[in-house]
Amino acid sequence: MTKYERQGESRKFDPNFRGPIHNRGCTDVFCCILFVLAMFGYFAVGILAWSQGDPRKVIYPTDSRGQFCGQEGTPLAKKPLLFYFNILKCASPLVLLEFQCPTTQLCIESCPNRHLTLLKAKTNKEDREYYRQFCKEGVDINILTVPEILRDGLCPAMLMPSKPFTRRCLPALGTRKGGVVMVGNETVLDDGEGKQINATNVLEASKKSNLVVEARQVAMRIFEDYTQSWHWILLGLVIAMVVSLIFIVLLRFLAGVMIWVMIFLVIVVIGYGIFHCFMEFKSLKGEPGSDVTIRDLGLQTDFSVYLQIRQTWLAFMIILAIVEVIIILLLIFLRKRILIAIALIKEASRAVGHVMSALFYPLLTFALLAVVIAYWAITAVFLSTSNDQVYKVFNNSECEFSRDTCDPKTFNTSNVSAQCPDAECMFAFYGGETLYHKYLIVLQFYNVFLFFWCANFVTALGQVTLAGAFASYYWAFKKPGDIPAFPIFSSLGRALRYHTGSLAFGSLILSIVQVIRVILEYLDHKLKGAQNKFAKFMLKCMKCCFWCLEKCIKFLNRNAYIMIAIYGKSFCTSARDAFFLLMRNIIRVAVLDKVTDFLLFLGKLLIVGIVGIFSFFFFSGRIRAVEQATPSLNYYWVPIMTVVVGSYLIAHGFFSVYAMCVDTLFLCFCEDLERNDGSPERPYYMSPELHEILSKVKSQEEDRDGGDQQEDSAKGADEVKLEEETPLQQQENGEIQLKQQTVLKQENEEEQPLQSKTDAEEAKEEKSEEQKDGQTEEAEKKEEPEVKEEAEKQESKQEEKSEEEASPPAVEVEKEETGEKKDESQEENPPSAPQE
Repeated sequence: MTKYERQGESRKFDPNFRGPIHNRGCTDVFCCILFVLAMFGYFAVGILAWSQGDPRKVIYPTDSRGQFCGQEGTPLAKKPLLFYFNILKCASPLVLLEFQCPTTQLCIESCPNRHLTLLKAKTNKEDREYYRQFCKEGVDINILTVPEILRDGLCPAMLMPSKPFTRRCLPALGTRKGGVVMVGNETVLDDGEGKQINATNVLEASKKSNLVVEARQVAMRIFEDYTQSWHWILLGLVIAMVVSLIFIVLLRFLAGVMIWVMIFLVIVVIGYGIFHCFMEFKSLKGEPGSDVTIRDLGLQTDFSVYLQIRQTWLAFMIILAIVEVIIILLLIFLRKRILIAIALIKEASRAVGHVMSALFYPLLTFALLAVVIAYWAITAVFLSTSNDQVYKVFNNSECEFSRDTCDPKTFNTSNVSAQCPDAECMFAFYGGETLYHKYLIVLQFYNVFLFFWCANFVTALGQVTLAGAFASYYWAFKKPGDIPAFPIFSSLGRALRYHTGSLAFGSLILSIVQVIRVILEYLDHKLKGAQNKFAKFMLKCMKCCFWCLEKCIKFLNRNAYIMIAIYGKSFCTSARDAFFLLMRNIIRVAVLDKVTDFLLFLGKLLIVGIVGIFSFFFFSGRIRAVEQATPSLNYYWVPIMTVVVGSYLIAHGFFSVYAMCVDTLFLCFCEDLERNDGSPERPYYMSPELHEILSKVKSQEEDRDGGDQQEDSAKGADEVKLEEETPLQQQENGEIQLKQQTVLKQENEEEQPLQSKTDAEEAKEEKSEEQKDGQTEEAEKKEEPEVKEEAEKQESKQEEKSEEEASPPAVEVEKEETGEKKDESQEENPPSAPQE
């Protein structure tokens, strides 16, 4: 494989190139059309879902007739709780198959607070009035007999003490010492039909019923926490935004100082976290129950339970200590590269200073992403609630129509009620048999896929817009005079007008990989209980491979968007050019780009740590000054995690401006090196500061490559020229190193005479300018033998250099200092033939 095949062809000099091309055409038109059609389909799915869905099915519980308990504007508005006639039937396996207890369910005002049977209630007027609220509407228990009421399922056979649990009345279970289960104050209950019921059976039935409502119970509690703390969460996110903006502005003017302050504060914040975890671990010593392990505790929805055991704080302390050690070691081993990366961030700060509007562009990205997420979430809710109410036949005795679908309006006059007197037509679940309901899962998948596509498109639009603005800054020869008036708006207009198809193409590829990862996560969740270890292993390998593939695609897309912003080519062409350009500068990618990303990541970590610590102390009620203002929460970790995640996204949005600036300057810098050589005819567009960074990185590159590429002699402070590899580079490494050492020794010996000669020539020229008589020629004749001798040595040295692979760094430094004088002396006194 040739060098061109591996790294592509280098850029050629173009005298007409002045940065982002304005005369460009539309790219990837087919993908643009496909994206527009997909968006029209997305809007159609949303309209269809909004017309068919009913979010009340998620908010309110539903009784046996399909009515919503507690819904405003209905007869059940004052009956928000759902009551089960026979909670023991919830222990049936049908609960897991149909997600519905096969017993009558009724909307009531309050849960029963005592144990009472129907037989006992019939003997007392006060008990009858209390019992009536738990019977079906219109039932008069004073007239009907107990067998008639139980046969027709008009009232429950008994009541037991219950408590509302996610708007459902479930038995108020408790335990005595020794593990005896109770319902209220009783361990054995009368079922109202002359049978005794153990409270443990009630417990098992409640557990089965709890499986149906467990997810909704957690969701409702989290929803309640959000309703109580949403304004505090919003305040925390605003604080994170302000801190991020202040940090970015300070980074613009005090880049070097802020980077070192940031590194120091990150170490301090993580160190404080280690100290806090240790103090909590120490304070729990000897506390009852604090030595329980996390494995014994199991899965708990209340996160505060885990904070009461020592093992949790020990785990936190170990994790933070490992992170602290890793960061410190990276800072030690990357200290030289960090200094270079800081210089590059300073250069990026200058670019941001000339394009200040770029700091506020993330707000537009946040707004567009918020619209995408809101549309996806609302559409998903309406799709999930767009099923119809399905009613089925439930009965106690044998019946051939059991579990068949039925219509509650005509059930009492149908043959089913005649053949199965104890059967009832009750609401079972939400579903349907129409074409729309059959393909509902396809619509949900389409909703998820378009969500990823739109979110990636918005991100790509932001990247190409920022890249175009910063490329306009770099390729402006006279800064800031040649920078466009509104670089952000100009770049955004070019991206939307010409490159919507290219952005859609790149985001489509990434979305396909992300959807595949979602499917793999779903399969992994389904296979958790499977015993096939090989299948689990293969699934883990596929998840790892697609994770790596997603990271690679994101990296290539990012650099491809930069090339699109500059040259206006199609996505595939831009991705290829960006890939080969990075391959030709792979060492600089490692030295500059990735180390800079690491420093910016530390900045995000600092902001998240500061806001997260303050939110933890506030929501856990540990700040006495504002203890009264702390909201009462079920899970105080819910707002904390929301603030932490939101703070990271906000910090990432603001720091992405600097990250995109660094990446754009880096690619433009590599293009500049290939197009120009620093001469007056082909000058560099980079600033002297960026050129200095190049020199430092180049020296590290030469040390690592062992001299594969060398710098040639420079004519000025801004000249850099890469030498071609000589044929003698194919020799053995030992012979090459020996010759390099020999030349280095000779040059060190000649360094001082050459310096003396240069000083003598300068004195001679000054003397020749001041004196205009015949003494000048005598002085030149006296100097001529010495100059010839030195010139012969210099020529001999150059001949040896042509035989060697490259000159050592010491020779380059001397040539830069004395090259001009030696050229003048050689013109006056041509050197004689070199002596072999």
